[in-house]
Amino acid sequence: MHMKKFLMRLYEEDDGIGTVEIILILVVLIGLVIIFKSQLTSLVNNIFKKIVSQSNGI
Repeated sequence: MHMKKFLMRLYEEDDGIGTVEIILILVVLIGLVIIFKSQLTSLVNNIFKKIVSQSNGI
């Protein structure tokens, strides 16, 4: 229910960033995540491996 109110408020807003701009930004971000999914996954896995290996030394 809160999401519906938020979307309605965005739709009725006249100032600031418009709804179309927000949707375009989201589409671009989602596209980038899809394109670089494998690189992001390996990066996050490497970061977690380093965290785990360094936490074992403490």
